[in-house]
Amino acid sequence: MALSTSALVKKGEYHDSVTLMLLAKALLALPGVRDAAAVMGTEANKGLLADAGLLTEEARAADAGDLIISVQAETLVQAEGALAQAERLLKERRLAKTGEGAAHRPKSLAAALKHAPDANLAVISVAGRYAAREARLALEKGLHVFLFSDNVSLEDEIALKRLALEKGLLLMGPDAGTAIINGIALGFANATPRGPVGIVGAAGTGIQGVSVSIARAGSGVSQAIGVGGRDLSEAVGGMMMQAAVRALQTDPATKVLCLVSKPPAPGIAQKVLETVRETGKPAVICFLGDDGAAAREAGLFPAATLDEAAIASAALAQGQNPSHAVDEHRKVTAQSLGQRGEEAKGRFSPEQRYVRGLFSGGTFCYEAQLVLRELLGVVRSNAPLDKHDALPDPNRSIGHTCVDLGADDFTVGRLHPMLDNDLRVRRLLREAADPETAVILLDVVLGYGAHPDPAGELATAIRQAKADAERSGRYLAIVAYVCGVAGDPQGFTEQEEKLRAAGVILAPSNAAAARWAGLIAPARAGI
Repeated sequence: MALSTSALVKKGEYHDSVTLMLLAKALLALPGVRDAAAVMGTEANKGLLADAGLLTEEARAADAGDLIISVQAETLVQAEGALAQAERLLKERRLAKTGEGAAHRPKSLAAALKHAPDANLAVISVAGRYAAREARLALEKGLHVFLFSDNVSLEDEIALKRLALEKGLLLMGPDAGTAIINGIALGFANATPRGPVGIVGAAGTGIQGVSVSIARAGSGVSQAIGVGGRDLSEAVGGMMMQAAVRALQTDPATKVLCLVSKPPAPGIAQKVLETVRETGKPAVICFLGDDGAAAREAGLFPAATLDEAAIASAALAQGQNPSHAVDEHRKVTAQSLGQRGEEAKGRFSPEQRYVRGLFSGGTFCYEAQLVLRELLGVVRSNAPLDKHDALPDPNRSIGHTCVDLGADDFTVGRLHPMLDNDLRVRRLLREAADPETAVILLDVVLGYGAHPDPAGELATAIRQAKADAERSGRYLAIVAYVCGVAGDPQGFTEQEEKLRAAGVILAPSNAAAARWAGLIAPARAGI
């Protein structure tokens, strides 16, 4: 049956990502509607609409600042009726925010401080073009800032961090995904117990991965400070990582330091390591992809992966030898690896060759590339290890591919994939339909701020993907890591069980999941 697709473009109209997600879900529930999307008109979003068959000529002409609402329905009348309903829903939401009886919401930082005059930290999550201004106002009022917003310019970041240093404040971010300050979770964070390990990270899911593994190792977190992914670049100079380390130096609850990041610029790494060494506290350094030589020279413990950083940190906190703890951890993981590889051998069709990683966490995507490159060779990505391995189109996989679905390419005018699984479900089904896909690799991130049931939604898509592959005479392996602890609101055990019941191979860490995927892939298994 031929379907009808209609789109509405609202020029220069901005709505927050939650509003757009709820709008799309409401449209999908209407009679006859087969698919619907509400996104800002960025090139990446238009590419996604094209893949879904939702890109009309009107939508193709939209600019990045325009809102696109597109509907595919059984009839043209139903499609146009859905667009009319979208207009009504947006109008009702505006009235609910501003009309009589609406809950009072301060409309400025000054108004918010009147309601909470003792506050000393501001959490800022607004569209990127407004974020720097709001962060500057907060710093000028003497507030530490957790800047969750992305799409903030490098020039603004440098200026904000210099201002923060002048005032003796922390500017966490921009694009700071995670922090735990005095036991309070900010952004995306897990319900980890309090303890003696202080984490500083230029990596949001890196902090989550380490804090979760620390909890599983029987220890806990005193503070976790996210500084933004660009902080250790040559341009920014590690300003906030050094400031955060100095703050933890004076924190009596912090006995062990753990630093997490992608490799810093060489000169910046030396400055940061010297600052850590000067604290006199034992420290674990996990600069993913770094050889660890500089950390060793500074008398600090280098870790190759997020889980090894956690194991070493917990060992130091418990008065144990970190090297022995990491060696034992590697032995246990290696035993499981061999078992998983044997389970999949011989089950793939001749054309199935590639691993396709679909990540909600940028650091998990980066770590997986490091592991897979060692096993399989070139791995392409929209956030590649090396520029020459960049995907020409982030919506199209080539060979072995790991995609960071939380990158700016995909999040303008769209909820982060930790909150909304729609984008990843669509991509998962498309990758599963590719006859060259052998293994799909996933992270499932739990905790405060994340989707209330990510495994439930993903499991439904996974069952469909595996069934479709089986009907085509193919075996599809899906490997996942669930980043969570028992206290997370989604229920860690329940989330793992939903994935296991859908036929997912579960790994104890992100690095282990990537290694298992690389081992299972036919090129590695000798098929």
